[in-house]
Amino acid sequence: MGVLTQAAQLILSLSILVVMHELGHFIPSKLFKTRVEKFYLFFDPWFSLFKFKKGDTEYGLGWLPLGGYVKISGMIDESLDKEQMKLPPQDWEFRSKPAWQRLIIMLGGVTVNVLLAMAIFSMVLCVWGEEYLPAKNATYGVACDSLAYQMGLKDGDKILSVDNKPIESIDRVFGDVLINKAKSIQVERDGQKVEISVTDDDLSEMIRGKFHLVQARYPLDVIAVSPSNPAAEAGIQVGDRVVSVANTPTPYRQDVTKVLQNNRNLMVDIGVLRGKDTLMKKLTVSDAGTIGVGINTDVRKYFQTQVIHYSFLESIPAGISKTQETTISYLKQIKVMFTVKGAAKEAGGFLSIGKAYNTSWDWQSFWAFTAFLSIMLAVVNLLPIPALDGGHVVFLIYEIITRRKPHEKVMEYAQYAGMIILLALILFTNGNDIIRLFSK
Repeated sequence: MGVLTQAAQLILSLSILVVMHELGHFIPSKLFKTRVEKFYLFFDPWFSLFKFKKGDTEYGLGWLPLGGYVKISGMIDESLDKEQMKLPPQDWEFRSKPAWQRLIIMLGGVTVNVLLAMAIFSMVLCVWGEEYLPAKNATYGVACDSLAYQMGLKDGDKILSVDNKPIESIDRVFGDVLINKAKSIQVERDGQKVEISVTDDDLSEMIRGKFHLVQARYPLDVIAVSPSNPAAEAGIQVGDRVVSVANTPTPYRQDVTKVLQNNRNLMVDIGVLRGKDTLMKKLTVSDAGTIGVGINTDVRKYFQTQVIHYSFLESIPAGISKTQETTISYLKQIKVMFTVKGAAKEAGGFLSIGKAYNTSWDWQSFWAFTAFLSIMLAVVNLLPIPALDGGHVVFLIYEIITRRKPHEKVMEYAQYAGMIILLALILFTNGNDIIRLFSK
């Protein structure tokens, strides 16, 4: 069910974003009396699932959920309708409109994506607010992964800053280090300030997506016990706190996980704290390194989180600010893909995007991620690649500056080149997903 839920969220997000993006082209086209022949959600090669015609426009639903499109009369686009372009220009065609009108039509999709992100972020902040765990409130310090150990971090370190800039949220350490290509992390260890260096090789390892560097440490409390599993048979109960595994003290959740992984398929003693009593239970660890319990992962039980509430009026500038911050962050991510060794191999396609959604439906995370995708769609569409909005914008700016329209053959060949580039990018990113899927 988890995979189906992720797929459903991805399709819903894409549907919203595609319709809104194409509306961004459709509305100014209509305002400037430019004919729109088709308005489609998803692509419809060979046939469509549903369609109807109203006025000059055919509205429809395609069967290939990789995007959508509007077909504007008299425009060299992905349809490559050469026959129409051979005919004399008509007043209602795109090519007959002034360059400034065509520029507005082409920028319409990106503009709507940015405005949509602002609206969604504002709505999310107004309804749910913004909650995070301040780094200073992670009183047990952090748990480190293997890369963090390699860099010189230790379990129990308290993160102070990255490149001497204070960290507000413990969950932002990884992002701040990677996106800003940080050179150092400052931590408190045994009451002393310690400087941890970050190398280019560290960044290359981080980009592979296998590391989170650090997470807040907290105890492992049992909130569910699966029937017929080792834990249930051993007598472990809801409310127990696991404090040792295989005679090794495990005061924190991450400690329990590590020791269990090292004792897969072995019978071990599990120490649990029940009330004021410490009880010993004997069981066999599964092949996956688990014992069949559900654990509490809500940090609010252990730490004081920070919640920022916004009124409706306050949420609007906050949503705009969040959009700006997210856009800058995404641009930095693109830069990382080209400047950090091995980063390009970690680029993902639709499978990676789908996996970013929660396996259970959570409207807050769904809308927040949809807003991020809207920004991503805006940025990608502005890339100066023919066949994307940004490619058309480049030619239109050239025309406005030089007062000369590029030859239609040039536009046609550029469209071919752009489509080849886009196809290569789609194959590359989705190919990475397939390789990762079968290499596990």
